[in-house]
Amino acid sequence: MRFMMLMIPKGYESAAPGTLPSAEAVAAMSRYNESLQKAGVLLALDGLHPPSMGARVSFAGGKPKVTDGPFSEAKEVLGGYWMIQVKSRDEAIAWASRCPAGENEVIEVRQVQEMDDFPPDVQEALRPSAGGAARS
Repeated sequence: MRFMMLMIPKGYESAAPGTLPSAEAVAAMSRYNESLQKAGVLLALDGLHPPSMGARVSFAGGKPKVTDGPFSEAKEVLGGYWMIQVKSRDEAIAWASRCPAGENEVIEVRQVQEMDDFPPDVQEALRPSAGGAARS
């Protein structure tokens, strides 16, 4: 089972462009990331720049509209993520619980939708021969 662990740092929604974690925080997170890799559960990970450096594309009326960050209505934003492959939701939560996160950080654990999660008609629509996009 694949799970995405989403880091949600409180206050990051208003962080200035170029805001970076301290060397101490990066070192602790690096050790945690190495433990995920050594355990063979890590598939991918990345940290994200603050929303002040991002953009949102909305589709009101079916037309794309770009809004540059920061986003005044944002209450929670992502600071980074890990994609892991484990045997259960409990194991994913256990890994998230080991993270050296600070008091202002929350990790949301979400299971990735797999092809088998969809009903047969949706699986058929997703097959490349049916004109859908292939998914793993």
